[in-house]
Amino acid sequence: MITVVIVEDNKIIREGLAALINGTDGFSCIASYGDCESFLRNLECMNVDVVLMDIGLPGMSGIDGVTKAKKINPDLNILILTVYEESKLIFEALCAGACGYLVKKTPPSRLLEAIKDAYEGGSPMSSHIARKIVAVFQQSGSPFLPDSQFDLTSREKEVLTGLAEGSSYHDIAGGLFISIDTVRHHIRNIYRKLHVHSQSEAVAKALRKGLI
Repeated sequence: MITVVIVEDNKIIREGLAALINGTDGFSCIASYGDCESFLRNLECMNVDVVLMDIGLPGMSGIDGVTKAKKINPDLNILILTVYEESKLIFEALCAGACGYLVKKTPPSRLLEAIKDAYEGGSPMSSHIARKIVAVFQQSGSPFLPDSQFDLTSREKEVLTGLAEGSSYHDIAGGLFISIDTVRHHIRNIYRKLHVHSQSEAVAKALRKGLI
């Protein structure tokens, strides 16, 4: 059972998401909140797998909420679900520690797939959001040279590229013809070498440094 928490200020959307999740086998919405402050107060007491987080919330923004939540639970999977599609907000959310970024017009079936993907170690994104990220780095002219101090192996770069493309551990393992345990081993090494603690931090740093 994948447990989900919703942080969304629109009551109709919040209740609709909860109904979708609770009405699907293998998923359970264990709590929902209209603001980050209430969510953060209760986070330590919750056994949650994936958080659906809006950005435009009353009081603390969803991006600030991601930052604070990750300090409480560094392994927490936080999936942004918002109407905002600006590149700046996308990067801020991912650098804060979000594992994926979806827009609210995402079809219900795709949203459920994204929750499962995040739970399994993936970094789901709406396709046009992923294209925005790629476009930003293409337009930048790749100003960063690879930083040799990180000393990533070619296989670690392949795994990191898979994470950047939003692939799950299972998909990366299949594409590279290695086991999921081996993928996890490479990811632990990547975290250690990049001095990060989450997939989104690893991907954001690798892109900033021109490592992939």
